[in-house]
Amino acid sequence: MAEEVILLDFWASMFGMRTRIALAEKRIKYDYREEDLWNKSSLLLEMNPVHKKIPVLIHNGKPVCESLIQIEYIDEIWPDKNSLLPSDPYKRAHAKFWADFIDKKVNVTARKIWAKIGEEEEASKELIEILKTLENELGDKTYFGDETFGYVDIALIGFSSWFEVYDKYGNVNIESECPNLIAWAKRCLERESVAKALPKSEKITTFISELRKKLGFE
Repeated sequence: MAEEVILLDFWASMFGMRTRIALAEKRIKYDYREEDLWNKSSLLLEMNPVHKKIPVLIHNGKPVCESLIQIEYIDEIWPDKNSLLPSDPYKRAHAKFWADFIDKKVNVTARKIWAKIGEEEEASKELIEILKTLENELGDKTYFGDETFGYVDIALIGFSSWFEVYDKYGNVNIESECPNLIAWAKRCLERESVAKALPKSEKITTFISELRKKLGFE
């Protein structure tokens, strides 16, 4: 029996981008279903009744929620194609630490720049420090996993499509502050899996501008 893989997602979600990249790296065919976040489908509410959020990966009728968990699941279910996490227990734990850091630090701080009136300046300074910490971890390596593109790269790269948003609303010049991180992002974009998953920055910026008007921020 053929495997059924469905991804409930939203095009601008950096979390959904992670799952799309992971599936592409494993060359897994799937049914992509775009969600309207203001009118969520009954399938989304059924598959993720706790958080009611995308992305939701549905494998043979069973839902897997949360993007980092989805990457691990994809890596374990299809182990014979392009490993995404290190096999060494310590390196694996190290990768999970940085992915968790990205979710708890980058995501929370970056959102304040465009979605919190009056917190933009402080959030911008904090974001630069967070990105510099990640840049220091990257060092002179090609990817966060040395020469191998993997878990931490997938966890972070989607945010690069939002850098223009952070610059516009928080006056954050990431290219001048973190040049090595920008170079890393460009290397990642040379991969077909990343290039296809990440929307153009201009499209993200237009979307956020419209969203801010809808929310009464502009």
